[in-house]
Amino acid sequence: MVVRRSYKFLLRPTSKQAVALSACVEDHRQLYNAALEHRRTTYRKAGVSVRYGDQSGELKHIRADDPDGQGRWSFSSQQATLRRLDKAFAAFFARMKAGRTPGFPRFKGRGWFDTVEWPRDGDGCRWDSQPEHPSATYVRLQGVGHVRVHRHRPVRGRVKTISAKREGARWYVVLSCDDVPAEPLPVTGAVVGLDMGVASLVTTSEGEHLANPRHLKASAERLAGAQRDLARKKRGSRRRRKAVARVAALHARVRRQRLDGAHKAALRLVCGYDVIVHEDLRIANMTRSASGTIEAPGRNVAQKSGLNRSILDAGWGVFLRVLAHKAESAGRELIAVNPACTSRTCPRCGYCAKENRVTQAAFRCQACGHTAHADINAAVNILRAGLALRDAAKAA
Repeated sequence: MVVRRSYKFLLRPTSKQAVALSACVEDHRQLYNAALEHRRTTYRKAGVSVRYGDQSGELKHIRADDPDGQGRWSFSSQQATLRRLDKAFAAFFARMKAGRTPGFPRFKGRGWFDTVEWPRDGDGCRWDSQPEHPSATYVRLQGVGHVRVHRHRPVRGRVKTISAKREGARWYVVLSCDDVPAEPLPVTGAVVGLDMGVASLVTTSEGEHLANPRHLKASAERLAGAQRDLARKKRGSRRRRKAVARVAALHARVRRQRLDGAHKAALRLVCGYDVIVHEDLRIANMTRSASGTIEAPGRNVAQKSGLNRSILDAGWGVFLRVLAHKAESAGRELIAVNPACTSRTCPRCGYCAKENRVTQAAFRCQACGHTAHADINAAVNILRAGLALRDAAKAA
């Protein structure tokens, strides 16, 4: 069994290479915006829709007219930028067809376009471009040169696409690899249900609580100070750009901490269980603002805002995404179930009522008197629902 996997490594460019990388991203941003303006203007004035093929065919003329700008970068990477715009329009029309809020593709301002992709290894880029240096790894990018890579783990499979990504003051290379061999883990015969929470990130049906580190809360004081400092800076000034970079660096640190914790928690579960059942959560709906409108203002807005912040700080979405990837690679079975009423139902007699949830942490069945920790009780119900779905699928 083979899977597709992405690898992300820190780049260590020289000062000249960092300038070249920034210029590369900026020129691709301008190409994206020019192509978007071309589509808008053509449709507005002539009623004609411009396609990717039309704009790709004009690239050679654009490069010939600007040899020191657009002409110095890879033709394939510029085609990938035009495909990115084409995908944005395809998604726009799909949302319109489905009756959702369409969201027309926007122009990319500075700071909103930070990735350049090379669609094929060897076409304007080359991974491990200097194999004669066994102690270091390099990636060659057209117009930039051989950039040193901090490769902290081996790359498996066949490198398909290469991307350079800017995150604050750091640069990363992202490899998308095909034909990566899966690494199935030994069979344990164990099954588990997971209840997502705020007090604990995960509570298992076996009574184990995986802690919620609350990384954003731990950095809240420093973030608040940095944001107050940013608010006092004049727009467009050099000091404001530095203040923006400080705020972005703090948020990036929280994001890395959250991702690291998700990887460790997911690996622990994947190593211990063959079947993992979790809630099929709609996190975007759960964290929607309760402020309402002027005509119909919301209730308990401050409390709902605090709950939303706690849910997002826990990083349920990040954890579930990492868990799905690790489960696929390890050959584990992952089942998502409807979370409705799992915290109110008694696993012993099946009685379901709001009154069963005495407090946030206590469950007491009003019919049979069964007591348990509320999150453990929910995890047991989630496991049972997942196993029932599994048996029904096998029977079908």
